[in-house]
Amino acid sequence: MSTTLTPLTTADAETLVAAARRAAQAAGVAVSVTVLDAGGHLLAFLRDDSAVLISGETSTRKAYTALQLGAPTADLVDLVKPDGPFHTLPTALDRPLLFIAGGVPIHRDGRLVGAIGLGGGAPEQDHSFATAALTELAR
Repeated sequence: MSTTLTPLTTADAETLVAAARRAAQAAGVAVSVTVLDAGGHLLAFLRDDSAVLISGETSTRKAYTALQLGAPTADLVDLVKPDGPFHTLPTALDRPLLFIAGGVPIHRDGRLVGAIGLGGGAPEQDHSFATAALTELAR
């Protein structure tokens, strides 16, 4: 029996961006939010006016990393330490990965459909804003 997978839509991406921003605003943090589809294509991006400029790049790289490895970037940080199994991975590819908390894959019916990345806060904050957005999408 085959089931049809519903891809991540632009409406989903807008929901994720709005929810992540609400969580960040409640914490008093200016952020950038990136949402990618399953193919790594940009569905939505927003940088708060007062967010540091580099947060746009970090949010996108975090989302891309979470998508490519199918795991939250918060869970991958130790893997790229000097003694970790992925030590050389951050520099091995043409498109750099970023192993800092704040990127989270998005699954639907157990399948990867995209990823969200947050930049601008402390890594733990970015991760919590991303997970809050996923909770909102699941409603």
